[in-house]
Amino acid sequence: MASTAEKTHPGAAGRALTAGQPANVRNVVLVGHSGSGKTTLVEALALVSGAVNRAGRVEDGGTVSDYDEIEHRQQRSVQLSLVPVEWGGIKVNLLDTPGYADFVGELRAGLRAADAALFVVSAADGVDGSTRMVWEECAAVGMPRAIVVTHLESARAGFEDMVTTCQEAFGGDDPDAVLPLYLPLHGERAADGHAPVTGLLGLLPQRVFDYSSGQRTDAEPDGELLPRIAEARDRLIEGIIAESEDETLMDRYLGGEEIDLKTLVQDLERAVARGTFHPVLAAAPAAEGCKQGIGTVELLDLVTGGFPTPLERECPVVTTPQGKPRGQFSCDPGGPLVAEVVKTSSDPYVGRMSLVRVFSGTLRPDQPVHVSGHGLEDRGHEDHDVDERIGALTVPFGKQQRTLDKCIAGDLACVAKLSRAETGDTLSATDDPLLMEPWTMPDPLLPMAIQAHSKADEDKLSQGLSRLVAEDPTMRLEQNQDTHQLVLWCLGEAHRDVALERLRSRYGVQVDAVPHKVALRETFGERASGRGRHVKQSGGHGQYAICEIEVEPLPAGSGIEFVDKVVGGAVPRQFIPSVEKGVRAQAQRGVAAGHPLVDVRVTLVDGKAHSVDSSDAAFQTAGALALREAAADARIHLLEPVAEVQVLVPDEYVGPVMSDLSGRRGRVVGTEQAPGGRTLVRAEVPEIEIGRYSVDLRSLSHGTGRFSRAYARHEPMPPQVAARAREQEDDS
Repeated sequence: MASTAEKTHPGAAGRALTAGQPANVRNVVLVGHSGSGKTTLVEALALVSGAVNRAGRVEDGGTVSDYDEIEHRQQRSVQLSLVPVEWGGIKVNLLDTPGYADFVGELRAGLRAADAALFVVSAADGVDGSTRMVWEECAAVGMPRAIVVTHLESARAGFEDMVTTCQEAFGGDDPDAVLPLYLPLHGERAADGHAPVTGLLGLLPQRVFDYSSGQRTDAEPDGELLPRIAEARDRLIEGIIAESEDETLMDRYLGGEEIDLKTLVQDLERAVARGTFHPVLAAAPAAEGCKQGIGTVELLDLVTGGFPTPLERECPVVTTPQGKPRGQFSCDPGGPLVAEVVKTSSDPYVGRMSLVRVFSGTLRPDQPVHVSGHGLEDRGHEDHDVDERIGALTVPFGKQQRTLDKCIAGDLACVAKLSRAETGDTLSATDDPLLMEPWTMPDPLLPMAIQAHSKADEDKLSQGLSRLVAEDPTMRLEQNQDTHQLVLWCLGEAHRDVALERLRSRYGVQVDAVPHKVALRETFGERASGRGRHVKQSGGHGQYAICEIEVEPLPAGSGIEFVDKVVGGAVPRQFIPSVEKGVRAQAQRGVAAGHPLVDVRVTLVDGKAHSVDSSDAAFQTAGALALREAAADARIHLLEPVAEVQVLVPDEYVGPVMSDLSGRRGRVVGTEQAPGGRTLVRAEVPEIEIGRYSVDLRSLSHGTGRFSRAYARHEPMPPQVAARAREQEDDS
């Protein structure tokens, strides 16, 4: 590709980058496992483009990666970050995503905002299962992709071996759709086995890009390098020609004709933009002694030349808030406003900030907009259908926010003062409200029960939690009516820890995590009878009520049945509903371990009343006493909730997964083949056994497993498990 290495960008570090037209924008998301080097690569790209100075600093003294104090303490990315750079007159929005599985919600937001993806893989670690799954997701929607191989200096690294690994992981049925554009050059290997990367061999131009002096120089390859170039170059040219729209090109090439470089580059760029060819690049962004970082220039050339513009991406489906179709919108700055909040964050000084991707129209400061909801009410995120006025438009850079005068279709910007908008919401004109089809968010399946640490924290807890879940649609807040616990559902332990830290440091709320309880039930294991006697006479108006009941178990799901079989008026008709009310109230409180009683028939068979002292309250009390007495002489079963669990894993993990489910007292009810060499395992598992299953499955399947759960029914606990549950409740 034509190099822009000699171009400089004076002042780029001190000004906001404004896109003039959608054709001059590239939105690129960086994907890869934790530790693959995404953030280091972004910093090197910012440096070589002139977005930061030679010390890697922006104007306020911070670095381009200064986003979140939690990230600095944990030494890993936990949220989506936007870094805009300029290269050859093109604005490139780099979206750096976390690599850890707990923050996949941030990754999906980045995929939504981007038009192409850079997969960053470490030559020392290979390609993990999670990265393969994201690749497949991108392939399913036709997103253009390229691969950047890092950590090439490692003793375990081998670029050619890594290319083969990428072809196996990403190439599918066509490994020649994944081929390198450059080959790395290494210096002498040190005693520890590390061999520094000193330059790159450009296969198409047949040039050496040497960085050994600390600056990029361009030279002819010597005779020793030509054989290494030849084989890789021939395969690359054949791979490019196979994707060419010129059907005569392959015949001409095989006939011995030398295809000119300009034609090859144009066909390569078209194939990359269509998402049918995936070039592999080598990079050493933190190479010692190299100010630019090796491979950064080549990568920016590929992004600006080969990745598609926003004009080439279809806008997601748009309807009215009521669901009426509105047709297809195009990336037109003069069209109707359609924008989406892809990330929400809170700043202690400026309040809520919304990162917005504009798909159509133009967004301007102080513009009134309509905010439409996103359909995640079940996770504690209310739907929205309100008008708001946006504040300033800015573009983030480290801790800075640089002011923009507008944000056109295809570009991204931060919007201040959207107090109601949350991640996934749609912004549109107030006189033409619209709603974009939401993207898929993973279900949070790790529960964390919390309570305020002190009375002062209790006063701030509600507001802090509401702001926390507004930022993160992968969290779900639940006030469990059965266990009376406040439960925050997360994606994993790291996600949970970050949530607690944000509550403490950002919102000033200290909470304690307490053991999560599942909603148990009680039922009678046999027929029983009880007599409730509530007689009190202490002078004046007394209380008098006696009732006799019979209790029998019913099939699961029957609830509580109350039957009146009183004869002869032993219990006056007006007090029979009172007995039922007392029985049902006691059933809700439980009769053995304090859990609601279900699936029984209670029959009122006899009783006594007093003409003066009987009352509604007295018979309610008598009904409750009768049920408790019946339970005292009966065998009471504890019922536990059972979940229908579906686990999707690669075929090689099916055995360990099924064995693990059996160890959790689960019953495997079936398996079926799924696309991509995966198997769907369906099982029924007690919920008490899967509280940490999201964490355990990730470990068991090396990050490749996914599962869903849905309540099925309550079933009797095995006696030994029930005894243990009662002991734990007594201890608490």
